[in-house]
Amino acid sequence: MTTKLDVLAIGPHPDDLELGCGGTLALLARQGRKVGLLHLTQGEHGTRGTPEGRRVEAERAAAALGAVELDFLDCGDGSLRTGEAEEDALIEKLRAWRPELVIGPTPHDRHPDHTRGHALVESACFYSGLRNRGRGEPHRPAAVFSFMQHDAFQPSFIVDVTSVWDVKMEALRAYQSQLYVGGEQAKPPGEDGPVIKVSTPEFWFAVEGRARHFGVMINAALGEPFWSRLPLAVADPLTILPGGIR
Repeated sequence: MTTKLDVLAIGPHPDDLELGCGGTLALLARQGRKVGLLHLTQGEHGTRGTPEGRRVEAERAAAALGAVELDFLDCGDGSLRTGEAEEDALIEKLRAWRPELVIGPTPHDRHPDHTRGHALVESACFYSGLRNRGRGEPHRPAAVFSFMQHDAFQPSFIVDVTSVWDVKMEALRAYQSQLYVGGEQAKPPGEDGPVIKVSTPEFWFAVEGRARHFGVMINAALGEPFWSRLPLAVADPLTILPGGIR
């Protein structure tokens, strides 16, 4: 039976979501929101790991975050396709899960798949609301927000993820083929293949460093930044005031 989702997070490759917005997804799940994860590829052309292994890692990470749905599309790792067939495949998922909020890739990033992924998500979320496009009952999410990946941007808002940082770390530790995970579970950076940027200790430490940078901007210990193309609707401005020491 398909679950009606509150939030659907869509990433180009397994580990993108956990790195970019894993804390926010864990926080939403802890609050009782139904969260789903959709990976546009299986990372089949990645330098490290295997598609089968990365699927297992993604399943472990999703369980750690508290996601109630997890699936994969076949949009082509290493040359992510954004054509009509890929749009229709994503539209089918949107109409089945009917999320109110979609969290997707950043508009511009170092990895071309991330940039292409943003275009695919943005297009499919709009087309999904058109009655005469694709199969199934039309559904258009209320908002599409983008999480930060390699390249920085000016955030539209920042989520305080201090209370669930340990959950994000647990999810990231599932990706032992991709990441230098730090601590007792750390593998040598080259054990699963050549050393790449995300498999270095420096990248692992930078994940927390970025979160602390954005956290201090909202008077929190750790934060995750997001971008919105449209203005945010705020019913009560007092609910969005930062806490902490001012």
